[in-house]
Amino acid sequence: MKFSRIVVAGLLAAATSVAVAQQAKIGFVNTERILRDAAPAKAAQQRLEQEFAKRDKDLQDIASRLKTMGERLERDAAVMSDSDRQRRQREYADLEKDFQRKQREFREDLNQRRNEELAKVIERANQVIKQIAEKESYDLILQEAVVVSPRVDITDKVLQSLTAGGK
Repeated sequence: MKFSRIVVAGLLAAATSVAVAQQAKIGFVNTERILRDAAPAKAAQQRLEQEFAKRDKDLQDIASRLKTMGERLERDAAVMSDSDRQRRQREYADLEKDFQRKQREFREDLNQRRNEELAKVIERANQVIKQIAEKESYDLILQEAVVVSPRVDITDKVLQSLTAGGK
Protein backbone atom coordinates (compact mmCIF):
# COMPACT_ATOMS: atom_id res chain seq x y z
CA MET A 1 0.00 0.00 0.00
CA LYS A 2 2.77 2.39 0.95
CA PHE A 3 4.65 1.63 -2.27
CA SER A 4 1.62 2.40 -4.43
CA ARG A 5 1.14 5.78 -2.71
CA ILE A 6 4.72 6.70 -3.49
CA VAL A 7 4.31 5.66 -7.11
CA VAL A 8 1.05 7.60 -7.40
CA ALA A 9 2.63 10.66 -5.79
CA GLY A 10 5.59 10.40 -8.15
CA LEU A 11 3.32 10.10 -11.16
CA LEU A 12 1.27 13.10 -10.04
CA ALA A 13 4.45 15.16 -9.54
CA ALA A 14 5.74 14.15 -12.98
CA ALA A 15 2.41 14.94 -14.61
CA THR A 16 2.29 18.33 -12.87
CA SER A 17 5.83 19.25 -13.94
CA VAL A 18 5.06 18.22 -17.54
CA ALA A 19 1.92 20.37 -17.50
CA VAL A 20 3.85 23.34 -16.11
CA ALA A 21 6.64 22.87 -18.66
CA GLN A 22 4.08 22.74 -21.47
CA GLN A 23 2.66 26.06 -20.31
CA ALA A 24 6.05 27.78 -20.14
CA LYS A 25 6.54 30.27 -22.94
CA ILE A 26 9.95 29.78 -24.53
CA GLY A 27 11.59 31.78 -27.29
CA PHE A 28 14.81 31.61 -29.28
CA VAL A 29 16.93 34.34 -30.88
CA ASN A 30 19.51 33.60 -33.56
CA THR A 31 22.41 35.86 -32.53
CA GLU A 32 24.29 35.29 -35.79
CA ARG A 33 21.32 36.64 -37.77
CA ILE A 34 21.09 39.63 -35.45
CA LEU A 35 24.78 40.44 -35.95
CA ARG A 36 24.44 40.00 -39.71
CA ASP A 37 21.00 41.46 -40.51
CA ALA A 38 20.08 44.00 -37.82
CA ALA A 39 20.11 47.67 -38.82
CA PRO A 40 22.53 48.61 -36.00
CA ALA A 41 24.90 45.81 -37.10
CA LYS A 42 24.83 47.01 -40.70
CA ALA A 43 25.43 50.59 -39.57
CA ALA A 44 28.38 49.42 -37.44
CA GLN A 45 29.85 47.60 -40.44
CA GLN A 46 29.57 50.77 -42.56
CA ARG A 47 31.25 52.82 -39.82
CA LEU A 48 34.12 50.34 -39.68
CA GLU A 49 34.52 50.35 -43.46
CA GLN A 50 34.64 54.16 -43.50
CA GLU A 51 36.99 54.32 -40.53
CA PHE A 52 39.48 51.84 -41.99
CA ALA A 53 39.15 52.61 -45.73
CA LYS A 54 42.17 54.92 -45.90
CA ARG A 55 44.45 52.52 -44.06
CA ASP A 56 43.24 49.65 -46.25
CA LYS A 57 43.99 51.67 -49.39
CA ASP A 58 47.44 52.56 -48.04
CA LEU A 59 48.15 48.86 -47.47
CA GLN A 60 47.01 48.02 -50.99
CA ASP A 61 49.32 50.73 -52.35
CA ILE A 62 52.29 49.36 -50.41
CA ALA A 63 51.49 45.82 -51.62
CA SER A 64 51.43 47.10 -55.19
CA ARG A 65 54.77 48.87 -54.70
CA LEU A 66 56.24 45.69 -53.23
CA LYS A 67 55.06 43.66 -56.21
CA THR A 68 56.51 46.16 -58.67
CA MET A 69 59.82 46.36 -56.78
CA GLY A 70 60.07 42.57 -56.61
CA GLU A 71 59.37 42.14 -60.31
CA ARG A 72 61.85 44.88 -61.23
CA LEU A 73 64.51 43.43 -58.92
CA GLU A 74 64.04 39.95 -60.37
CA ARG A 75 64.08 41.21 -63.95
CA ASP A 76 67.10 43.52 -63.60
CA ALA A 77 69.20 41.55 -61.08
CA ALA A 78 71.42 39.99 -63.75
CA VAL A 79 72.48 43.35 -65.23
CA MET A 80 72.90 45.31 -61.96
CA SER A 81 76.08 45.88 -60.08
CA ASP A 82 76.41 44.01 -56.78
CA SER A 83 76.10 47.20 -54.74
CA ASP A 84 73.01 48.37 -56.66
CA ARG A 85 71.36 44.92 -56.32
CA GLN A 86 72.10 44.80 -52.57
CA ARG A 87 70.73 48.34 -52.11
CA ARG A 88 67.49 47.43 -53.92
CA GLN A 89 67.17 44.15 -51.98
CA ARG A 90 67.58 46.09 -48.73
CA GLU A 91 64.95 48.65 -49.83
CA TYR A 92 62.62 45.78 -50.74
CA ALA A 93 63.20 44.02 -47.39
CA ASP A 94 62.63 47.29 -45.47
CA LEU A 95 59.40 47.99 -47.33
CA GLU A 96 58.24 44.40 -46.80
CA LYS A 97 58.88 44.65 -43.02
CA ASP A 98 57.03 47.98 -42.91
CA PHE A 99 54.14 46.44 -44.86
CA GLN A 100 53.90 43.43 -42.53
CA ARG A 101 53.99 45.67 -39.44
CA LYS A 102 51.27 47.97 -40.81
CA GLN A 103 49.19 45.00 -41.91
CA ARG A 104 49.41 43.41 -38.44
CA GLU A 105 48.51 46.72 -36.74
CA PHE A 106 45.62 47.19 -39.16
CA ARG A 107 44.21 43.72 -38.37
CA GLU A 108 44.60 44.24 -34.61
CA ASP A 109 42.95 47.68 -34.70
CA LEU A 110 40.15 46.46 -36.97
CA ASN A 111 39.45 43.43 -34.74
CA GLN A 112 39.40 45.60 -31.63
CA ARG A 113 37.00 48.12 -33.18
CA ARG A 114 34.81 45.34 -34.63
CA ASN A 115 34.56 43.75 -31.18
CA GLU A 116 33.61 47.14 -29.67
CA GLU A 117 30.92 47.72 -32.30
CA LEU A 118 29.53 44.18 -32.00
CA ALA A 119 29.40 44.51 -28.22
CA LYS A 120 27.20 47.60 -28.66
CA VAL A 121 24.90 45.74 -31.06
CA ILE A 122 24.65 42.75 -28.71
CA GLU A 123 23.92 45.03 -25.75
CA ARG A 124 21.14 46.77 -27.69
CA ALA A 125 19.75 43.44 -28.92
CA ASN A 126 19.69 42.09 -25.36
CA GLN A 127 17.72 45.16 -24.25
CA VAL A 128 15.20 44.54 -27.04
CA ILE A 129 14.98 40.84 -26.15
CA LYS A 130 14.26 41.71 -22.52
CA GLN A 131 11.55 44.17 -23.60
CA ILE A 132 9.92 41.53 -25.81
CA ALA A 133 10.18 38.96 -23.01
CA GLU A 134 8.44 41.30 -20.56
CA LYS A 135 5.81 42.52 -23.02
CA GLU A 136 4.89 39.04 -24.29
CA SER A 137 5.40 37.16 -20.99
CA TYR A 138 8.20 34.83 -22.04
CA ASP A 139 9.53 32.55 -19.32
CA LEU A 140 12.76 31.75 -21.13
CA ILE A 141 14.56 33.07 -24.21
CA LEU A 142 17.60 31.20 -25.48
CA GLN A 143 20.32 32.53 -27.76
CA GLU A 144 22.00 29.21 -28.50
CA ALA A 145 20.44 25.85 -29.18
CA VAL A 146 21.15 22.72 -31.15
CA VAL A 147 17.65 22.42 -32.59
CA VAL A 148 15.01 25.15 -32.77
CA SER A 149 11.44 24.98 -33.94
CA PRO A 150 10.37 27.97 -36.07
CA ARG A 151 7.40 28.21 -33.70
CA VAL A 152 9.64 29.56 -30.90
CA ASP A 153 12.07 31.59 -33.05
CA ILE A 154 11.53 35.29 -32.27
CA THR A 155 14.58 36.55 -34.21
CA ASP A 156 12.37 38.39 -36.71
CA LYS A 157 10.61 40.25 -33.89
CA VAL A 158 13.99 41.31 -32.48
CA LEU A 159 15.22 42.44 -35.91
CA GLN A 160 12.04 44.46 -36.47
CA SER A 161 12.36 46.05 -33.05
CA LEU A 162 16.02 46.92 -33.62
CA THR A 163 15.16 48.49 -36.98
CA ALA A 164 12.22 50.44 -35.57
CA GLY A 165 14.20 51.45 -32.51
CA GLY A 166 16.90 53.15 -34.56
CA LYS A 167 20.55 52.49 -34.83
